[in-house]
This record gives sequence, structure tokens and C-alpha cells, in this order.
Amino acid sequence: MAKQTFRKLHRQIAPILFLPLFISAITGIAYRLGKSWFGLSPDVAEIFMNIHQGKYLGDQLKSVYVLLNGLGLIGMIVTGMIMTGIFRPKRNKQEEMGP
Repeated sequence: MAKQTFRKLHRQIAPILFLPLFISAITGIAYRLGKSWFGLSPDVAEIFMNIHQGKYLGDQLKSVYVLLNGLGLIGMIVTGMIMTGIFRPKRNKQEEMGP
């Protein structure tokens, strides 16, 4: 696939994945730091973990949410890394300057 194809795919998927990934990251950080550093009560910590794991969606959709969140993150990482060009073969200086 061309670099533009990955750029287009990345640009289309990013707005959809932003909110679930952001919520998962914030609640995961809040849970861990809240318990470790701030002595968060177990009730409040459970609220953060329920949001982080998608338990509010119910037993059926929770697994789907986690799966799509993980696959979406992997997809964004792969398309982002491909767009950086780190997998492109290195060129000689003569090729860069032209004939």
C-alpha cells in the first residue's frame, strides 16, 4: 500500500478511536496513581476500573469494546509507524541528489 493510503486510513480512523482510547488511558492512569499515591478509596477506584474496562456496556459488549480498542490502537500504531518511513530502505546520497 502507498504511504498516502495509510495516511488516509489513519486520518479516518483516528477521530473514531480518540475518545475510547483517551478514556481508557485517563481512567487507567487515575486508577493506578490514585491507589498508589493518593490512597484512593476502594469505591472510587472501582468506578475508575469499571470505566476503564468498559463494564458499563454490559457483559456482552465489554469484550467487544476491549477487542476493538486494542485492535484500533494496534492499527493506529502500525499506520503511524509506516507513515514515518522507518521501514523504507535507506537511499544513497547520489539517489537523493538526482542525476
